[in-house]
Amino acid sequence: MDGHELAEAVGAFGITTFLTVVVTVLIWQLFGTWRAKAAPTREAEYRDLTAQVLRGQEESNRQLADLSGQLTDLRTRMTRLERVLTEVE
Repeated sequence: MDGHELAEAVGAFGITTFLTVVVTVLIWQLFGTWRAKAAPTREAEYRDLTAQVLRGQEESNRQLADLSGQLTDLRTRMTRLERVLTEVE
């Protein structure tokens, strides 16, 4: 192999390496752009999900408060009933 053939081989290898690097960087940047465009949509979905969870928690708290009131009323009635039954005995 003379010097000219060696230069051609090194040049071909260099061009191949350069093109590989360029294509890799291009793909990397395209995916980065795609992720950046998808981020606001994903964040909006998370905000909607958070709002749904908060509404569910508020509804659960309201129901729990209602059940707590009913339980207190039931305890009061049971106490009165026990008093009546002990007086009747």
